[in-house]
Amino acid sequence: MTTLLDETQALQDQRPARLGRVGDQALELSQGTRSVQWSEHLYKVRAKSTDLILFTTQLAVMLDSDVVLSDALDAIAQQAGDARFKAVILDISERVKGGEPFSRALALYRNTFDSMFVSMVKASEASGRMVEMLTVLTGYLNFEAETRKRVLGALTYPLIMVLMAIAATGTLMFFVLPRFMRIYESRGAALPKLTQVLVHVSHIIGDFEMLTGIVTTIIVFGVLLYYWAHTAAGRRLIDLAKIRTPIIGTMFVDLVITRSMRIMATMVNTGVRLLDSIRVIEGCVDNVCFQKLWQEVDEKIQDGYQLSEAILLAEDGDLIAPGIIQMLRAGERGGRLGEVCDKVSTFYEKKLEASIRSVMTVMEPLMITILGAIIGTVAIALLLPVFKVSSVMAH
Repeated sequence: MTTLLDETQALQDQRPARLGRVGDQALELSQGTRSVQWSEHLYKVRAKSTDLILFTTQLAVMLDSDVVLSDALDAIAQQAGDARFKAVILDISERVKGGEPFSRALALYRNTFDSMFVSMVKASEASGRMVEMLTVLTGYLNFEAETRKRVLGALTYPLIMVLMAIAATGTLMFFVLPRFMRIYESRGAALPKLTQVLVHVSHIIGDFEMLTGIVTTIIVFGVLLYYWAHTAAGRRLIDLAKIRTPIIGTMFVDLVITRSMRIMATMVNTGVRLLDSIRVIEGCVDNVCFQKLWQEVDEKIQDGYQLSEAILLAEDGDLIAPGIIQMLRAGERGGRLGEVCDKVSTFYEKKLEASIRSVMTVMEPLMITILGAIIGTVAIALLLPVFKVSSVMAH
């Protein structure tokens, strides 16, 4: 059975026929008397979240004002600040004018418009409710952007602490420690054991050949780890660790559930079939465990089960809280599944904010403790020679 997500992925395997090649060849897109030339493959363009939100918002407003889709795309393109994104919009406009469906034109740019975006637009074309879908999609994109900002903001403080610790440790090891070494060496005295360890570490870091070997080993290990993380076993283990780790796991689970429920609410409320909604969710969640969960739910719904029953029977059904399942069951019975999913997503948005705060509440003192221990050890190793420097000088 052909689904929205399957069709979207098939479309994204195509390449724009009019795209130029990297090098001296250029892409030329005619738009009336205007033309846009670009020497890169436009299908590799990644739009900023702000540009994508602005594009969706403007398109919804213009279509709601009865502006023709191609004219709306042309007007939005003229206001685009990014030249590459502007070229993408103009090419989409040209394709729409040529009779190509809007969703099919969007699907050619997999890095600019993800599968969820394309699937939701395709669903709106079938239901004739594109303005409503774009409005809801704008809200979803705003939520994703705000969530990303909150997570990055939460990581800013620990990152600053790490950089300060590195700077402080480097200053002590490479500027303060050598002075004490010269004093002790000139007097023929032995440095304290802890200070000797610190000296050996500084020698290793200062030895170019040894440092090159260490860095090479780390790079090789990192590359191997990267490729392992992209294998099926590696992804599952990492994703499982994400959601099962205490405190941090709650944040990841809340993030995925919020995204899943919001997508389901959006698509069900705009007339998309439940199975198509679940398949879009399956392609949009970035956790293997949740992907497997929604795949099992998809199969069980095809066997005749209700959504709530399918989640309960799924192997990873425990990822969804019993309270959510009860609410979904009530929504199914009352014919208000979309409304219930919307309420669940709103509740989990607030829960996600609390989860992020909880993670930071734990991370900040933990980071301070670890960094304090490192800097404290280095400081003690430097202070020990200070305590003995008078006897060394007298000797």
